[in-house]
Amino acid sequence: MLIIVAHPGKNHDADAIREHLKTRIASWWMPDDIAFVDELPHTATGKVSKLQLRERFRDHVLPTA
Repeated sequence: MLIIVAHPGKNHDADAIREHLKTRIASWWMPDDIAFVDELPHTATGKVSKLQLRERFRDHVLPTA
Protein backbone atom coordinates (compact mmCIF):
# COMPACT_ATOMS: atom_id res chain seq x y z
CA MET A 1 0.00 0.00 0.00
CA LEU A 2 1.17 3.48 -0.86
CA ILE A 3 0.04 6.23 1.51
CA ILE A 4 0.14 9.74 0.07
CA VAL A 5 -0.43 13.04 1.84
CA ALA A 6 -3.18 14.79 -0.11
CA HIS A 7 -2.47 18.46 -0.76
CA PRO A 8 -5.45 20.79 -1.21
CA GLY A 9 -6.13 21.74 -4.81
CA LYS A 10 -4.08 18.88 -6.29
CA ASN A 11 -5.41 16.04 -8.42
CA HIS A 12 -5.74 12.87 -6.33
CA ASP A 13 -6.02 10.24 -9.02
CA ALA A 14 -4.65 6.81 -8.09
CA ASP A 15 -4.60 5.64 -11.71
CA ALA A 16 -2.48 8.63 -12.78
CA ILE A 17 -0.05 7.89 -9.95
CA ARG A 18 0.21 4.25 -11.04
CA GLU A 19 0.92 5.37 -14.63
CA HIS A 20 3.62 7.72 -13.36
CA LEU A 21 5.23 4.96 -11.28
CA LYS A 22 5.02 2.34 -14.05
CA THR A 23 8.08 3.72 -15.88
CA ARG A 24 10.03 4.53 -12.72
CA ILE A 25 9.87 1.45 -10.49
CA ALA A 26 10.02 -2.31 -10.91
CA SER A 27 6.70 -4.09 -11.41
CA TRP A 28 6.99 -5.98 -8.10
CA TRP A 29 7.29 -2.62 -6.28
CA MET A 30 4.00 -1.38 -7.72
CA PRO A 31 1.63 -0.75 -4.80
CA ASP A 32 -1.47 -2.92 -4.53
CA ASP A 33 -3.50 0.07 -3.40
CA ILE A 34 -3.08 3.81 -2.89
CA ALA A 35 -4.56 5.67 0.07
CA PHE A 36 -4.74 9.43 0.52
CA VAL A 37 -4.46 11.00 3.99
CA ASP A 38 -4.51 14.59 5.20
CA GLU A 39 -1.34 14.14 7.26
CA LEU A 40 1.00 11.43 8.49
CA PRO A 41 1.16 10.61 12.21
CA HIS A 42 4.50 11.34 13.88
CA THR A 43 6.21 10.10 17.01
CA ALA A 44 7.48 12.39 19.77
CA THR A 45 10.86 12.56 17.99
CA GLY A 46 9.26 13.65 14.70
CA LYS A 47 9.57 10.40 12.77
CA VAL A 48 6.63 8.94 10.84
CA SER A 49 4.77 6.55 13.14
CA LYS A 50 4.51 3.31 11.20
CA LEU A 51 2.81 1.74 14.21
CA GLN A 52 -0.08 4.23 14.01
CA LEU A 53 -0.33 3.81 10.23
CA ARG A 54 -0.48 0.02 10.56
CA GLU A 55 -3.19 0.35 13.20
CA ARG A 56 -5.18 2.81 11.09
CA PHE A 57 -5.05 0.65 7.96
CA ARG A 58 -5.20 -2.73 9.75
CA ASP A 59 -8.67 -3.56 8.42
CA HIS A 60 -8.05 -2.07 4.97
CA VAL A 61 -9.31 -4.37 2.24
CA LEU A 62 -7.34 -4.48 -1.00
CA PRO A 63 -9.36 -3.87 -4.17
CA THR A 64 -10.19 -6.94 -6.22
CA ALA A 65 -8.65 -7.23 -9.65
